[in-house]
Amino acid sequence: MAERFSGTVLRRKQDGYETRPAMGEIGLNHFAPYLMNRIMTRWNANMAEELKQHDITTAKMRALAVLAVSTSVTINELSIFAVTEQSTMSRTLDSLEEQGYIRRQPRPEDMRVRDVSITEEGRAVFEKIWPTMYDLFLQMFDGVDESEYRVFISTLHKVLHNIRKHEI
Repeated sequence: MAERFSGTVLRRKQDGYETRPAMGEIGLNHFAPYLMNRIMTRWNANMAEELKQHDITTAKMRALAVLAVSTSVTINELSIFAVTEQSTMSRTLDSLEEQGYIRRQPRPEDMRVRDVSITEEGRAVFEKIWPTMYDLFLQMFDGVDESEYRVFISTLHKVLHNIRKHEI
């Protein structure tokens, strides 16, 4: 794929730009959504392959990761944090509960709401898969120093703020 574009990608009207660049001008390798999708698709494929040996899917890994750092969350909150459709999350939680990795309990003040929390067994499984997650994370950021990583995370938070639908 030939990369020819060296102009301004972010052409905002308030900056004096009247036209948008064409996709062909920018090129896929300078179009952030394409790169983010490509990176996350590869990350998920790598994780899925590694998780098979633990009988854990990517959705289960995401749920356990969120629950490992939270006291408890609702199914809706967990769906948002784990970036998973609520219907998929409900099926995932059914399976995790059968495996003894999570528990769901109604809230005393509102019995319609269920809080989800990780069990000791679930925490133990997450601790087994964490080294793999972290190693793949380090591989992804090979050649990136700590200061670049911090700027990247700051930029991602700005982008997330701009596009999010939920306050969490």
